[in-house]
Amino acid sequence: MQSQALDLLHSVFGYPGFRGQQQAIVEAVAAGEDALVLMPTGGGKSLCFQIPALMRHGTGIVVSPLIALMQDQVDALTEAGVRARYLNSSLDAVTQREVEDLLLAGDLDLLYVAPERLLTGRFLALLDRIPIALFAIDEAHCVSQWGHDFRPEYRGLALLHERFPEVPRIALTATADDRTREEIVERLGLHEARRFVSSFDRPNIRYRVAPRQNARRQLVDFLDAHRGEAGIVYCLSRRKVDETAAWLAEAGVEALPYHAGLDAEVRTRHQQRFLREDGVVMVATVAFGMGIDKPDVRFVAHLDLPRSMEGYYQETGRAGRDGLPAEAWMIYGLGDVVTMSQMIAQSEAGDDRKRIERLKLDSLLGYAEATRCRRQLLLEAFAETYPEPCGNCDNCLVPPKTWDATVAAQKAMSCIYRSGQRYGAGHLIDILRGDASERVRELGHDKLSVFGIGADSDATQWRSVFRQLLAAGLIEADPEGYGTLRLSAASGPVLKGERRVSLREDARPARGRRTPGRAGPATAGASLGIEEIEQPLWNELRRVRAELARQHGVPAYVIFHDATLLAMLRALPANEDELASISGVGENKLKRYGKDFLAVLTAAG
Repeated sequence: MQSQALDLLHSVFGYPGFRGQQQAIVEAVAAGEDALVLMPTGGGKSLCFQIPALMRHGTGIVVSPLIALMQDQVDALTEAGVRARYLNSSLDAVTQREVEDLLLAGDLDLLYVAPERLLTGRFLALLDRIPIALFAIDEAHCVSQWGHDFRPEYRGLALLHERFPEVPRIALTATADDRTREEIVERLGLHEARRFVSSFDRPNIRYRVAPRQNARRQLVDFLDAHRGEAGIVYCLSRRKVDETAAWLAEAGVEALPYHAGLDAEVRTRHQQRFLREDGVVMVATVAFGMGIDKPDVRFVAHLDLPRSMEGYYQETGRAGRDGLPAEAWMIYGLGDVVTMSQMIAQSEAGDDRKRIERLKLDSLLGYAEATRCRRQLLLEAFAETYPEPCGNCDNCLVPPKTWDATVAAQKAMSCIYRSGQRYGAGHLIDILRGDASERVRELGHDKLSVFGIGADSDATQWRSVFRQLLAAGLIEADPEGYGTLRLSAASGPVLKGERRVSLREDARPARGRRTPGRAGPATAGASLGIEEIEQPLWNELRRVRAELARQHGVPAYVIFHDATLLAMLRALPANEDELASISGVGENKLKRYGKDFLAVLTAAG
């Protein structure tokens, strides 16, 4: 069995060996065992059910939540010579019938379906007529009501074990804290399943977080290092998505908007461009991303706070799926905290759900304002200990300075208390700085004892103090009070001088206003460490890949991943045998594309 699995891994997928727990998972499922697999994005989850499906008799049935994910994986499998198809609403009736005929004839190795279709009586009747190799339940966290991608239809998948008790099931996810894991087991009846929990660490991703000061300037400064590379920019609102995409396009960035308010045809067109073209930046709400199997996303940027650490991990995990260097960059402000608190309070969820959502927000705030290694904090959210600082996050690379902010915290808290705990940060800062605005005078707050006691600090500094006090739980945002700040139970010891407060020094925004010019020539690959002398050959390899992808009607990465092109660039294979030794070059792709890439490589050599 071990030899067969390795043979398939090499001959079909072109990889020299399994990574991490892949081999143990493949062998367990191929032997007929159930499995629960928790593996980070980019860790190779798909191979854990694709190879057992090829090893076992019958067709592997893959439950997938999104059309885009099905199409991506089927395209990639077909290019590798695997008999794979999908059934979803994008197919016309004639094509659907053709796929069903292939299934009944035993001519499919893998069939991808949505949970809604799988649970219909008609489809279950089809399954009764065929040998089934296995059931793979991808994105299994969708079963959890506590998760960020809850899909009620997933809960019906428990019937698979009841109806087909001899068929092994493998449930897979890249995102699941302890609560979500237990719910997956309970809802899908996987009590006897073997659990395979890989490290959630993505060592190739660099994490960076900064206070929002001038969002447009900060974003364009970040994108300057990623010209010509694919990435995702997440915004909280549809309006912000549209405005950001338009502004980036004007600045010369190939940026496209994506959110639920756009026409379905526009969303599909933009998604296809992002998947099939190099260097497109998608500006989107979190409605975009789950199931996007694009491996060469070099960065994910957040212009607003995500909803939770789980959501943040899932969204940042869309960068660097190919294992090459990638960045997760986020900016946020005090207003994000207030907005998220209001969204939780105004939701229709029950009190228990709201309490959990508030705890998740608190955890994310603590991460954003932390002075210690971000990777350690992120992994702790998934009950994993990272023993040493990672050396690949902003706090490790440039350790933040801190200052004794006890007096400043006392001033801020006193201002909240003296003004009645009924006002937001903007008004409180006016009082502290002694700004006798019309509203301050109208409310008589210019007569308060705290009026002007913070005049030695500017508004930006005070905003940082309030933001960090919120993150530390020393004050609270009243979710019902439209941005109102109030004291928390932890405020008392600080006000009494019984507790010291240390805050991080925020970098001061640069003076003046920068207007970005149009982008210069794309230099894709700069973030991958490609030297200037290598750039012409890198560009030519990408050009050939893009042309072949266009001819075959598939995304460029389906031909070869960036990691495979990079290996070609460095190894300069001179013949088919040498090219076959490159990771990612399987037998089918060697036959189809070997000559095209060897022509470029030998000319360069």
